[in-house]
Amino acid sequence: MFKKVLVANRGEIAVRLVRALRELDITSVAIYSDADRGSLAVRLADEAAHVGPTPSSQSYLRIERILEAAKRHGAEAIHPGYGFLSENARFAEACRAEGIVFIGPPPEAIRSLGSKTAARQLAIAAGTPIVPGTGSALSGWEEARSTARKLGYPVLLKASAGGGGKGMRRVDRESELQAALRDAASEAGRAFGDNEVYLEKLVEEPRHIEIQILGDHHGNLIHLGERECSIQRRHQKVIEECPSPLMATHPDLRERMGQAALKVARAAGYANAGTVEFLVDRDANFYFLEVNTRLQVEHPVTELVTGLDLVEWQLRIGAGERLTLRQQDISWRGSAIECRIYAEDPDHDFLPAPGKIARLSEPSGPGVRLDSGIFEGWNVPLDYDPLLAKLAAWGPSRDAAIRRLDRALAEYVLMGVRNNITFFREVLAQPEFRAGKLSTSFLDRFFARRSKPEPGPDAEAAAALALVLAAKKNETTDSLPRAGSGSRWLESGREDLLR
Repeated sequence: MFKKVLVANRGEIAVRLVRALRELDITSVAIYSDADRGSLAVRLADEAAHVGPTPSSQSYLRIERILEAAKRHGAEAIHPGYGFLSENARFAEACRAEGIVFIGPPPEAIRSLGSKTAARQLAIAAGTPIVPGTGSALSGWEEARSTARKLGYPVLLKASAGGGGKGMRRVDRESELQAALRDAASEAGRAFGDNEVYLEKLVEEPRHIEIQILGDHHGNLIHLGERECSIQRRHQKVIEECPSPLMATHPDLRERMGQAALKVARAAGYANAGTVEFLVDRDANFYFLEVNTRLQVEHPVTELVTGLDLVEWQLRIGAGERLTLRQQDISWRGSAIECRIYAEDPDHDFLPAPGKIARLSEPSGPGVRLDSGIFEGWNVPLDYDPLLAKLAAWGPSRDAAIRRLDRALAEYVLMGVRNNITFFREVLAQPEFRAGKLSTSFLDRFFARRSKPEPGPDAEAAAALALVLAAKKNETTDSLPRAGSGSRWLESGREDLLR
């Protein structure tokens, strides 16, 4: 096993990784930008390395600076978390060239699966069903028009690289196609540096279900079942659960999807943790969507239901250990649901809401898990994704998990920044959600019938209190206690880090 690992990320996932390393008695090195100098991950880590100014393009995305920090601190491996460089084949190759282990799949697998069109071709070769569409990037308007006519409207334009809904456009009629093609290509170019897009038939009101896979570098590969990720806004997941409610009525679907996912993974020469994503239509037919070659934000729900620690297995596999689990060893107990807690305003198109956390009281109790990257007094920066924490609840049944999650949300006190906690309680209360009638259009229907809640006396009092606390709070974080008294600071010293 490794003696020292650098965590090439920030926020709640960096905290998750640092804690996992500590439990395995592995020295952790956190990296930080100017904005994250006093972050929770930095406070918890054994060592810390400054990698640049606040913009991620000058810090968390700077391969040479991260590798230099790893070498300076003597890290044997780098865990990229998710986002930033986690699915960057060039970064994985650069780690390999420097003799540093990249805790993730081989760069060859990242590269072959990083292009959605290349991944579709690989899935076809592996015998995995895909949504009908183009097998490669569109050459231009004429190909787009002829393909759309063959498929029949509505169709979907999608970026060949990247994800998260960027470079994606629904097209309902031919008169919209040319403008949508131009806009999708432009957005894809800005987001991923690659303006190639492809076209596929739109699956109406699908479920978004993904399969967690895990493999070692000795040819062993298994799946850990599915996660339901259909509750989305603008193609971004906000609530995830394991198992999917769909499995109650289609008990053979998990194994069929699991085997389809493993076929794609084997064809790509996959190792470590990854996720194969599918769309499932109203008749429970499933279609390959893409592969995320990294740990997923929603991995806690799989851990809660299977009892496995995915990060620990990532580290063990990265260190060359064999996967001791067999497919028949995997079982699923109860149900787990996760909410992504964001600093954003659900009543104003989910706009990011940076600011200072004036008051924080986090929920706990049996069956409740909170992966958090914040503390009272922390300034949530505008420069990064506004994800603050992931709140998950486990129960012996789906209904029990929902009730437990609602209780935890009710106890969650987060003042000083707008957030989506109340929004989640509204969603959990919907009869349609309780019944497991889910699809990617669920939130569109929810918002169509929802009226914005009027702020009552309690909300107004809380807002006033938050303002008072924020005004009284010292702008620095020097007075805040730091966990881990045995931490070793190899940069400019603790005082500099906490300024």
